[in-house]
Amino acid sequence: MTALGTEGLHDQAKGLDTLPLANAAMILAEGQIAAAAVLRTAAPAITAAAGTLAKTIRAGGVIHYVAAGSSGLMAAADALELGGTFSILNTQLRIHMAGGLPSGVEMPGETEDDLSGLDETFSALSVRDTVIAVSASGTTPYTLEAARLSRAAGATVVGIANNAGSALLDMADHPILLATPPEVLSGSTRMGAGTAQKIALNMLSTLMAIQLGHVHDGMMVNLRADNAKLRLRAAGMVSRIAGVDEAAACAALDATHGHVKPAVLVSKGQTPETAQAILRETEGNLRAALARLEHKDS
Repeated sequence: MTALGTEGLHDQAKGLDTLPLANAAMILAEGQIAAAAVLRTAAPAITAAAGTLAKTIRAGGVIHYVAAGSSGLMAAADALELGGTFSILNTQLRIHMAGGLPSGVEMPGETEDDLSGLDETFSALSVRDTVIAVSASGTTPYTLEAARLSRAAGATVVGIANNAGSALLDMADHPILLATPPEVLSGSTRMGAGTAQKIALNMLSTLMAIQLGHVHDGMMVNLRADNAKLRLRAAGMVSRIAGVDEAAACAALDATHGHVKPAVLVSKGQTPETAQAILRETEGNLRAALARLEHKDS
């Protein structure tokens, strides 16, 4: 039996298959809750790594998500949302999943041992880039090699693993340990470990967005409003922040091609051109831009 915590036996797993399903369901639920709780301990490391991600975006670098299997799915889920949620440019995001993103319902396991092509991809990274490498065990060959090559190229490596002392955490510039308990189904890291990874990745990208000025009072003010629901949400944000009615908010959004931050400033009496200039001067931070308007009017 391996010493990895993610391969251990859960203390309530014995006889799991003999229990009424309702009892088994409660054990599964508690397993997920226990996994999520480790984020309290990991929060400082996540915060430090988020600052690096913000610097990468500001410098025009690229954030690379690297993982295999279930960890790869968690990483991809976070990366794929960043364009719509925070308008992070697709040229600044890359997903590297062992075997590629699945197009069907099969996800072969042997791909995590395949290192072909990694040298060409990750040796070309620069000091502006950051790699988020995710592995429950912290020993996945694909993820480890990508992280090693990235660091050798000068990129910053954020390592997320669920086992203390693992090789991935040892080589990372920003090691994030998610010390989740043994899985209710031993080794099934799509469960507790995957849940903790998903939360950690969501925290990383959201904290990054806060530093970039893409969040205002808990609102996603840099979202890409490309459907009816999001256009309605954008109008609600402009109305709430600027203190105008929905019609005025919609008019301001029309004038700024659907962008919330300049639309708020337009609703405050600025032209679209002036609004954009103020936002450039405040590095896209809406709160700072509004403070500048208040100072100007006082």
